[in-house]
Amino acid sequence: MRVARTFMKIVRFFGRPRVFDTTLVIVLSVPMLLGVNSLILQGETRATLTAGLHVAGSLCLLMRRGRPTLTAGLVAALDVVGITTQLLFFPTPPSIIAYYSLGRYTTGRATLITSATVFVVYAIGTELFPTEQFLAVAGGWSTFLFTVFVPVGIGQFVRLRTELNERGRQEAADAAVRAERRRIARELHDVVAHHITGINALVGGARATLPPGQAVTKNALESAEQTARQAMSEMRHLLDVLRVDGNEGPDAATGVSADRLPVLIKEARSSGLPAGLTVTGEPVELPAAVDHAVYRIVQEALTNTRKHAVGARASVRLAYEPAAVEVEVIDDGVVKEAGAPGFGLGGMAERVALCGGRLSTGPRPEGGFRVHARIPLEKP
Repeated sequence: MRVARTFMKIVRFFGRPRVFDTTLVIVLSVPMLLGVNSLILQGETRATLTAGLHVAGSLCLLMRRGRPTLTAGLVAALDVVGITTQLLFFPTPPSIIAYYSLGRYTTGRATLITSATVFVVYAIGTELFPTEQFLAVAGGWSTFLFTVFVPVGIGQFVRLRTELNERGRQEAADAAVRAERRRIARELHDVVAHHITGINALVGGARATLPPGQAVTKNALESAEQTARQAMSEMRHLLDVLRVDGNEGPDAATGVSADRLPVLIKEARSSGLPAGLTVTGEPVELPAAVDHAVYRIVQEALTNTRKHAVGARASVRLAYEPAAVEVEVIDDGVVKEAGAPGFGLGGMAERVALCGGRLSTGPRPEGGFRVHARIPLEKP
């Protein structure tokens, strides 16, 4: 176990970008530097210059992450000098790593322009200063099509794969946060709302059983009832905020309300769903949470009708009552397929529950589907 932990610490240490690049340069340069002294003593000037080009290209790799375009240009220039002076016949290993880094750490257009420029530099250099050795060994400038574009392509693939993985991790983390917020909202509602409702009922019962002449006590109990109702209302608003995520942000705007149901019906008709709206009772100003819930219930029900029913007609009924508001959406369509259950009905149930109402959904005996919600209204 201790050996494994030590090994993991070493891996993490050398996995740091700066440490990794420095180690890479040392690994590529040290063998050449160790051989330079013996080459000089043996009078091998050309071999010494070749080793020098290799070491210079390796040192350029220290900035391959921060300045990949400049790194690719420098190693390409060193390669062209080496090839035209017959010191090299192929791009050096540092050049291949630099071109990989170009694809790995630059975006599409910059990568394409730099890669094409590097290839043109190789081609022009070898065409203007051709050598028999290069032509015999490398086969001409077409070799650079592989030595430049293949490493760049691999780098691009790794970059895109890494970005997709990172995006997936971020989306998963965001989804987990939203799910946790919804879970907390449900638990708060189930626990706190239950107790506040119980307190309100007990206080109301005590006030109703007071004997005459207890005005002070009655006023105190009425104040307690009002405080409990206010606490319930504020808690629901807070839970609405807690449950809001990136897809539900518009709920905070005035554009999501029961007043906009005619516009929603018009949009449904324009998208090919015949729909009608019936409003009964005297319209009143609804609490924000209820207002949003009514709109979202109708919106989700119409969306489900469009998605899951063939040739359906939808009918929306909004009823204002003295103590509650009712919303009903029915259709007469035929379900296309059962499919996997989605989140629409669950979202409706959560919204209605947070407003203290009841939701019922299901197929109708005469055909079609029905969504019905009844949400109580708090008395001022």
